[in-house]
Amino acid sequence: MASLGQIIFYTMVTLIVVFSALIILILALTLSDGEQSFRQVSVTWTKASLTGVVFRYEDGAESNGDQNAQYRGRAELFTDAVVRGNVSLLLRTVRRADQGEYTCSVRYSEGSGEVNIRLRTAAFTAPTFTLSDGGLTAEASRWSPRPNVTWLHPDGGVLPANTELQEISAETFRLVSTLRPINDSDTYTCRIDNRLVTAHADATVTGFEVSARTRFTFDPAAPMMASRYVVASCIFCILVLYLLD
Repeated sequence: MASLGQIIFYTMVTLIVVFSALIILILALTLSDGEQSFRQVSVTWTKASLTGVVFRYEDGAESNGDQNAQYRGRAELFTDAVVRGNVSLLLRTVRRADQGEYTCSVRYSEGSGEVNIRLRTAAFTAPTFTLSDGGLTAEASRWSPRPNVTWLHPDGGVLPANTELQEISAETFRLVSTLRPINDSDTYTCRIDNRLVTAHADATVTGFEVSARTRFTFDPAAPMMASRYVVASCIFCILVLYLLD
């Protein structure tokens, strides 16, 4: 079974891309006729600099004659929920190439509008720890975008360490970072972060053994895309991809 530390690019796991949580809220606030107004709705998802559509829904069914080949069999809507204003996109088999700017355009009997959304992808794995030669080494197999590594003492002070990053594919890195010297009865924090994800890995050294636990946080304050939909602001999505054993 996959663990949180195995989250990386190029997975075959189905993901629900909650692209349009904001759109649902907007429609709930602006539609006065409820479900009746949305029974004859047209929904089109497109991506900037991409020929064809990501997904199109018209007259109660998909209408994908001009769908881009990259999204065939991978994109759909929650069709049973469209009449309630839910036009979220379900994207399967997510790839690094899927990141970029998307536009959701909606037309219905009462009017029309659209929202622009920037989708970002991130690769990250929990570090593993080993003890050797009076040092504590953290190794993480895959991070993207390029990460920074910081070691912290239990009192919060920053500790000097030797960190090496190896680019294993375009913008994806393996990291090895060694802290030396260490005490044999302390807990050290290895913080790995990029502009999307931060890992806080607490490694407890007890004699000749080390145990660790890692927690991940995601940056909700990243730059957002402006929207042209009435009363809409914007939304920023981070997509995390799961690798199966």
